[in-house]
Amino acid sequence: MYRILQTVLVALVLFTAIPTAGLRAQEPLRDLVNALGTAKLSNMDEHIAALAKSGDPKIVPVLETLGDGNLYARKADGQVFLTREEGANLTLTDPLSGESVGEAPKSALQKIKVNNSVRRAVRAALGGLTLLSPDRNQRFRAAQSILQAPNAGALPTIENALAAEKDAAIRILLEQARATAILTSDRPGEEKRQAVQTLKQGGSREALSILTTALGTADETLKRDIEAALASIEQSQALWAAGQNIWYGLSLGSVLLLAAIGLAITFGVMGIINMAHGEMVMLGAYTTFLVQEIIRTSFPGLFDWSLAIALPLAFLVTGAVGLAIERGVIRFLYGRPLETLLATWGISLILQQAVRSIFGPTNREVGNPSWMSGAFDLGGLTVTWNRLWIILFALTVFAGLLFLLKKTPMGLQMRAVTQNRRMASSMGIRTPVVDALTFALGSGIAGMAGVALSQIDNVSPNLGQGYIIDSFMVVVFGGVGNLWGTLVGAFSLGILNKFLEPYAGAVLGKILVLVLIILFIQKRPRGLFALKGRAVEA
Repeated sequence: MYRILQTVLVALVLFTAIPTAGLRAQEPLRDLVNALGTAKLSNMDEHIAALAKSGDPKIVPVLETLGDGNLYARKADGQVFLTREEGANLTLTDPLSGESVGEAPKSALQKIKVNNSVRRAVRAALGGLTLLSPDRNQRFRAAQSILQAPNAGALPTIENALAAEKDAAIRILLEQARATAILTSDRPGEEKRQAVQTLKQGGSREALSILTTALGTADETLKRDIEAALASIEQSQALWAAGQNIWYGLSLGSVLLLAAIGLAITFGVMGIINMAHGEMVMLGAYTTFLVQEIIRTSFPGLFDWSLAIALPLAFLVTGAVGLAIERGVIRFLYGRPLETLLATWGISLILQQAVRSIFGPTNREVGNPSWMSGAFDLGGLTVTWNRLWIILFALTVFAGLLFLLKKTPMGLQMRAVTQNRRMASSMGIRTPVVDALTFALGSGIAGMAGVALSQIDNVSPNLGQGYIIDSFMVVVFGGVGNLWGTLVGAFSLGILNKFLEPYAGAVLGKILVLVLIILFIQKRPRGLFALKGRAVEA
């Protein structure tokens, strides 16, 4: 009986001692947390570093709340709490246990002040605490945070994480973060030189900034290495900048190609100067807006398919409008280019005002599907998904139109009318029907261009006006009625624009491009790729 009582007594002692030991283990950590409430703003970095050295994951919400500016200290006893606004009061949460401890008026608490320096220290501390997380995305963000806020005190943590890391992309970030931290530490000069070489191999803009900062405090031996690394990175960055300009030029060229390709066939086959072509682009963009509005309200699960639904609808809508314009107005004005220009300009104003009256003058929101959102890095280039898909779409439309012209009876008739209208008519081709279908096709393609442009530009009644002049320049430069000329002209003018803009500005750059085209047309009046045919050459 005595032994039984002794066993029960020991068990009770152990049962009460375990939570007491846990509370005592939390006491130093709680003291560190409460010290944030009395710390001066200039010394806050030291307190954050002390919390980070504990390595306890319980301080993660404390640091996150501190960075967000929602950490408060109670005036009565200096206890620090995580808070959330609840009307006129603040809901208090224990920073370590996460348990709610009631509410308190704002006047009973004092907000712990933070600034940009404190936020950087918080990001670095959080990075160190989450570098060993099983979540790959969390480790990636942590490595980025440490790289942006170098701290020599984080070196042991970075090196431990680097030894355990298997992901190649995270390892690169950690190596750069380690090199950055070494440059701010008291490590030997040889390690610092190796750190400079690591940053040089990375060749990023962040490395350029880090090395520029380190140059001011480096000794003479290290300065030579840093200066050589800076020169190498700047040269590399210049090459990547040229590549980025080419990418931007290809992106702009794809937009010009989409806007001009429909104009190329109508201008080439019919000789019509269609000033309402830009409004066909605008109608395609508004068709996309209507499709997305219906999907948002009735079928939200289909939003990622909204562009696939809008493309054929935009083609049909703008094709029908184009057919009505050709049958109702343009067919009475063939052979009278000035009257055609004025008539289509009047139609463009009517369409703009009609859209303005129906939808209003303000921009309309057209969203990006998930597969067109975001960007990715390709070496030193930043490639956005929406621009990449638009380039692929433009090339697909070009290939489809080329197939139509080369491999179908309608395309054969269109080419015949382009080369010699009278001969085509005498051979039995119904040129009025070809004209009507050609104009409808060109308008439909412009509508599909509007679907693509809605993803990168503002959808407004004036959308088409920004592309009509550029479209005519592309068609004239490439060669009237020649699709290959339109392709080469669009991408050439797009790249030329993007290389001129950094030096001359957007407006002056376009003026220079226009002047260059005028000089080019003086030498080659028919453009880059002149059409061949008896009527054309006559």
